[in-house]
Amino acid sequence: MPRPIWKGHISFGLVNVPVQLHAAERRSDLQLHLVDSRNHARIRYDRVNTETGEEVPWNEIVKGYEYSDGNYVILSDAELKRAAPEVTKRIEIEAFVALADIDILYFDRPYYLEPAKGGDKGYVLLRRALADTGRVGIARVVIRTRQHMAAMIPHGDVLVLELLRYAQEIASPADLNIPSGTSKASGVTPQELKVARTLVESMAAEWAPAKYHDEYRDALMKWIDKRIKSGQTERLSEPLPPEAEEPPPTLNFMELLKKSLKQAPARKAPPRPAKRSKKPAKANTAGQRRRAG
Repeated sequence: MPRPIWKGHISFGLVNVPVQLHAAERRSDLQLHLVDSRNHARIRYDRVNTETGEEVPWNEIVKGYEYSDGNYVILSDAELKRAAPEVTKRIEIEAFVALADIDILYFDRPYYLEPAKGGDKGYVLLRRALADTGRVGIARVVIRTRQHMAAMIPHGDVLVLELLRYAQEIASPADLNIPSGTSKASGVTPQELKVARTLVESMAAEWAPAKYHDEYRDALMKWIDKRIKSGQTERLSEPLPPEAEEPPPTLNFMELLKKSLKQAPARKAPPRPAKRSKKPAKANTAGQRRRAG
């Protein structure tokens, strides 16, 4: 069983669903270290003062923000701690929006949500409600001391928590030299457009992500495998035993849902999105939306 990277609750209204968070992506980058070619010793980075050339001990290092060239605001650990978000074990859903309304530029990193002990019913309830309404939950969650905005998306039987970029993290293309206007204004002829469309249609295919590989990594791993003949490996430390957990109380979901509705602010219901198939469309998965850009 893979070990979760985070344990907590999904919270929407007064309903709390115990869940565990698992990474949904596998990083394929090879971890290559810098090594001295003379004796094959690892090369380390020193903490060196650029003015004196001397190594700086950890207890003398502080953090600073460069607000202009060469000018810094020095921040103490206490100031950084005060600004840090409160570490909670809760995924707070603040709104439910149509998935199509979220621009692909906002999608950042996917995680799988797994129901924890006692969370199956609440998990299925939320998953089905999202699938039936065609909406996703917009939530806030703190992972490793950083607060993230996230979208909770039903994907088949699993709920995916897709971390989203904040608006200020997305660069504007306004300063780029992008051709605009009609095809005619760019010198594209109707015949050229017709041929281009024909080419696109002739190359149309079903999306099959398993067909695509990191060819550089594959070639490098084949070479590395040829070099490994001795079978020498390092044994990893034994995994820690799972923490003892108290059995969760039995919840009356109908009562909690009714109370949540009473506490929800009165507002005009948004237009219902177009009815979708119960089977998730391939084009709506978080990873595919990200690749579509």
